[in-house]
Amino acid sequence: MKNIRNFCIIAHIDHGKSTLADRLLGATQTVTAREEKAQLLDNMDLERERGITIKSHAIQMNYKHNGEDYILNLIDTPGHVDFSYEVSRSIAACEGALLIVDAAQSIQAQTISNLYLALENDLEIIPVLNKVDLPSANPEEVSDDIIDLLGCKLEEIIHASGKTGFGVDKILEAIIEKVPAPKGNPEEPLQALIFDSHYNPFRGIEVIFRVINGEIKKGQKIKFMATNKEYFADEVGTLKLNQVPKDKISTGDVGYLISGIKEAKEVKVGDTITDAKEPTTNMITGFENVKPMVFAGIYPVDTEDFEDLRASMEKLQLNDASLVFAAESSAALGLVSVVGF
Repeated sequence: MKNIRNFCIIAHIDHGKSTLADRLLGATQTVTAREEKAQLLDNMDLERERGITIKSHAIQMNYKHNGEDYILNLIDTPGHVDFSYEVSRSIAACEGALLIVDAAQSIQAQTISNLYLALENDLEIIPVLNKVDLPSANPEEVSDDIIDLLGCKLEEIIHASGKTGFGVDKILEAIIEKVPAPKGNPEEPLQALIFDSHYNPFRGIEVIFRVINGEIKKGQKIKFMATNKEYFADEVGTLKLNQVPKDKISTGDVGYLISGIKEAKEVKVGDTITDAKEPTTNMITGFENVKPMVFAGIYPVDTEDFEDLRASMEKLQLNDASLVFAAESSAALGLVSVVGF
């Protein structure tokens, strides 16, 4: 456990977070030269097209430092303030955060809002000044802004460039030396935090979790505390670029769980996974039901397709914890699905 580091990246949109994440994956040889491409952790077409991160991702890196092997779990977060719920889930699973600031654009509003979330969770903050190679970069002035915001020392700010890979080795060293190892007791009953989920049409719902106490084993009977549902852990493993099945995931580590869950409503982000036979008495606190901000009425052209629409909405709900919908009947349009997101 002392060689595990869980960290996330906090940045304003377009400050080079995804590019720097690509460099970290390259430097730790998590991806081969053949697999490398821009925005490696952004796997939606829209994310690539717009150059933004919408859905958060988790990936595990292995790194050797001073002759010791370390496991680094990067829990990627979106930079946009509209996705603050995604950010809060990811932050709750970490002990440290890279605060990335563009040397040309300085600190912007979304960086500050996400930074406050990290500070509320007592995360160790590592300031990184990115894009220092740009002709328009102003590192001295932006460094002063970071010092005003964090109260850190000038020498603690790491200068880096996501484009060229400059400073990436210093970032990896800082993660190992400054971010605390996870706390937790491997002897206690299983207590794991769900911070993400994906819908796989073939295998059901893939749950992404961080183990707080105890361990989760393949074949173990587990229970989701918020819904009181019980399942068997058909497959557990860690997340590299692809899933790597393991026999167990221990305290402090991040992994995925496949248990053939088909119903979207049964996986709640922020829920606690525990052992069905020896459950923990403490649910993990600090998660709230998200409130929708935008509303729309969606109806099928053919009323007979309404059940298909509802099933599709349930699948979509997995990837977006803020999505809520209710069926309504309209005299003009027939059955309507009123959606909030």
